Amino acid sequence: MAPRVTVVVPNWNTREFLRSCLQSLRRQTFQDFETVLVDSASTDGSVGFVEENFPEVRVIALDENQGFSGAVNAGIEASSAELVALLNNDTEQDAGWLDALVRAAERRPEAGLFASKLVDFGDRGRLDGAGDALRRSGLPYRLGHGEIDLGQFEEEEFVFGACAAAALYRRGVFDEVGLFDEDFFAYCEDGDVSFRAQLAGHRCLYVPGAVVYHVGSVSTGGKRSATATRLGTRNGMLLLVKNLPGSLAGGYLPFIVLGQLSRLLVVSLSPGGPKAHLEGLAGAWRLLPKMLEKRRKIQNERRVSDAYLRELLGRSSRRAAESRRRRIRDAVRSRLR
Repeated sequence: MAPRVTVVVPNWNTREFLRSCLQSLRRQTFQDFETVLVDSASTDGSVGFVEENFPEVRVIALDENQGFSGAVNAGIEASSAELVALLNNDTEQDAGWLDALVRAAERRPEAGLFASKLVDFGDRGRLDGAGDALRRSGLPYRLGHGEIDLGQFEEEEFVFGACAAAALYRRGVFDEVGLFDEDFFAYCEDGDVSFRAQLAGHRCLYVPGAVVYHVGSVSTGGKRSATATRLGTRNGMLLLVKNLPGSLAGGYLPFIVLGQLSRLLVVSLSPGGPKAHLEGLAGAWRLLPKMLEKRRKIQNERRVSDAYLRELLGRSSRRAAESRRRRIRDAVRSRLR
């Protein structure tokens, strides 16, 4: 009999994080799950380390690095469980993490995606994320990121999407809207899945009891690296090309233009940032024909109304603005101490 949950852990040359991640999975109070580690042709001995120290983990060794999207897709396709959890290897989970997600799925049948409460791995009084938002500018935002945890995210709520660093999905969502877009490779691929799921009528629930401690961006050299900037810029544009309905695009276009200008200003503060940003825009242009083809299918199968999407994106943008103001306030107060 298949386990109720499959936990898919992608890995690429990050052996040093695996012990903490996999040991914390052993401590889960919910036990009806399997762990599948998908290795993207690592050269640091990751596969041998897992096979020797965690024999209960099923390992899928890919012949090449297919990015986050390709790795998690391989794990999802290898599973027959009704629920699939995705988990970054640079995480440590509270013992009740998986139980909280599964219980939420039982209580809330209207939700197809479930977001965890992410806490900064190195500073556990600070949040890393409490569900994902999409702003009117088209720029994604991780709610709560960088905020001091004062209990402001201790209530379940519906959000735009789930950060795939630690999220649960009903298999039926993937069956309906498809897997992660492998053209994205990495970055914003979870936002793309969340948007497709929302268009198909599947809501995303943030579950504060599902706590995970997260390092973040260990495979791409950090959040401000050239790789992160290039992929984030490219895929942020492609997410909108694929998913934003034409009936809403006109009203959002001025905000999207301003968002891209603000992003350029931010990345200009990092070495190589402007070049990487422009490379990302060029990459989006090259993929445009393929994305427009995907867009036609997504929009033809949309099940929710314009009114629902306006309310969803409006609320999402407001929540992101509130979170950003708190983060700035916390940063200012920290510097004044």
